[in-house]
Amino acid sequence: MARKVGIYTRISRDDEGEALGVARQRMDCERLADLRTWQAVKVYEDNDVSAFKRNVVRDEFELMLKDLKAGLIDGVVAYDLDRLARQPRDLERLIEIFDERPRLEFATVTNDVNLGSADGRTMARIMVAFANKSSHDTSRRIKRKHLELAQQGKANGGPAPYGWRKDDRNKVDPEAAKHIRAAQKDVLAGVRIGTVRTQWQEQGLGNPREGTKRMAHHHVEHILTNPRLVGYRTYHGEILYGQDGEPVMGEWEPINTVEEWEAVCAAIAERKQTKTGQSLARKYLLSGIARCGLCKSKVRGQVNRKWKPGSKGAKYTYQCSKVNGGCGKVGRVGEPVDRLVAQLALDEQREKAAAEGVPVEGRWPKEQELEDLQLDIAQLIEAEKAKTITVSTLLQLLPDKERERDALKLERARFYKEQKQAEAKGSTADMTLDEFLELPIERQREIVLHSLTSVIIHPAGRGKRNFDPDLIDPVWRPTRGPR
Repeated sequence: MARKVGIYTRISRDDEGEALGVARQRMDCERLADLRTWQAVKVYEDNDVSAFKRNVVRDEFELMLKDLKAGLIDGVVAYDLDRLARQPRDLERLIEIFDERPRLEFATVTNDVNLGSADGRTMARIMVAFANKSSHDTSRRIKRKHLELAQQGKANGGPAPYGWRKDDRNKVDPEAAKHIRAAQKDVLAGVRIGTVRTQWQEQGLGNPREGTKRMAHHHVEHILTNPRLVGYRTYHGEILYGQDGEPVMGEWEPINTVEEWEAVCAAIAERKQTKTGQSLARKYLLSGIARCGLCKSKVRGQVNRKWKPGSKGAKYTYQCSKVNGGCGKVGRVGEPVDRLVAQLALDEQREKAAAEGVPVEGRWPKEQELEDLQLDIAQLIEAEKAKTITVSTLLQLLPDKERERDALKLERARFYKEQKQAEAKGSTADMTLDEFLELPIERQREIVLHSLTSVIIHPAGRGKRNFDPDLIDPVWRPTRGPR
């Protein structure tokens, strides 16, 4: 009876995705199996899969080992030993199975190695060791080439990041850039990354990976904080700095100014620090803001599960809940309360904007100080290169100046973050109530909290059905005038 063997084919890169390389390997392996009078019963194909990278799992290779160990196949045919293994540990796993089943068959098209004999295994180990070294050498050359490209400000290959044109990754895509800036403004105004992600997913924005049903949170966050937005070149995820201590600039068109980008990065970083363990998600405008007029406990929004589109009932209500330690005696239909509070906040902010006028955008007052310090650092480095100062002197002077520079950069980021946040949150002078209600709930809450600290909801009394605005008592911030 003919021996049943499996054919294993693999190629590391298939940029075209046509699988021509593995197809050629399969034909040659089938021809060799016929010459040995073996029956090829299954082909295990790992196309576009590396055998050198340690974090890569080769699904078909793992299945082949499993079938070999279970006795479903009686041997393996491969084009070359390095198609099977480029890491010694993978070869040892294969040899272990041949130890357990001495009558297994093994053959390759390019050479004759017998894994069933001690000499054959020794030769196989030597060959895989050389293949492993070859992969190491190739990897080192590729890394060096990528570093050289990065230092020159050139982009690596691959698809264009979101925000740049697919046919030219150095040219900005105006439509995508518009969505990025709008999302950044929303984040500065208090909108969660999760809300931006949901909006983008509904609109098909952000270049989501094919086949994914839900965009990853970190994917959207990276798009909005990518150093590429200001032209900075990165290497292994970090901003690459030149010998002058300045970020290496890429050859592509930027989308943000440094001030805009730093403000967004600082806002997101600050939110992670201050909101750890706290949920930013709110379903209702006055959650945590409205309080009961009797016991002063916070009221909670409560959905009406029987509500359907077109029905006359309330979609949600605000209730003083005994579960939260309240008296349970005050409740109100949600929509009219929200509309009243929103209109009060918009009117107050419109009046304030008219009285104060439009603020003039200011520059960070220490910009020149930072530039002078960066120039000092660059001159120190150049002086050491010119041998006018020693390395020891450089290393004595440099750390303090670098710490001072980093502190100033952090101060600059905080300054522009607060400025951009104020711009994003304060742009309500011409906003209508309908426009307000179309905003994300986080943005609505930011606008309301800009004017109010809380809202007192007084009991309506028995039998009263009509909404009475006098029973809704806004509590204004100390700097605001009473209404």
